[in-house]
Amino acid sequence: MPYSKFTLSKAVENFELTIIEGDRFLPEVPQINPTALLRDTLKETVPWAIAVNSEKARSEGIINPVLLEVKRQLKGKISVFSGEEFAVQPEIDLTGYVDFLISRSSEQLFIRAPVVVLVEAKKEDLKSSLGQCLAEMVAAQRFNQQKQQPISTIYGTVTSGTVWRFLKLEEQTVTIDLTDYPLPPVEQILSFLVWMAR
Repeated sequence: MPYSKFTLSKAVENFELTIIEGDRFLPEVPQINPTALLRDTLKETVPWAIAVNSEKARSEGIINPVLLEVKRQLKGKISVFSGEEFAVQPEIDLTGYVDFLISRSSEQLFIRAPVVVLVEAKKEDLKSSLGQCLAEMVAAQRFNQQKQQPISTIYGTVTSGTVWRFLKLEEQTVTIDLTDYPLPPVEQILSFLVWMAR
């Protein structure tokens, strides 16, 4: 799975990117209150996912329910993909499977442009996964261009489910917010994701 081969330095070098570190780019957004369904789900699954402590448990028990809540909050106007193959330019290693992907399309049978958010799930070490997430973001940028639906900003997040770190890609510039945002509480993460997906 070539996306996983990318370190941060390799992604920056291969795709001729400029990095801005540390700046918070997320706006102060109004808090979104989760539905009772998400609140009840996380009450049960967060302790389980932490105890099991595998990427799969964290993906299924925390990340997927949060992303489905984003879809619910946006009245189904987006699609959420999990474990989907995303082969954009295999000749330059922009291929492989992505943990999660959000598209601004309600189509759920296949990935349709524009792709706006990539989510990379990790058990613990978020820093080591930034390169993989960034390569997936570059792939999304190129996918949108190929489909003639370019958008100015692609967002990414590397998360353990309980800690979230965010990136954005605009043209050749990637901004990495070095703040780690916790979950719980879910409201802030949910608000950020809804804002990105709109």
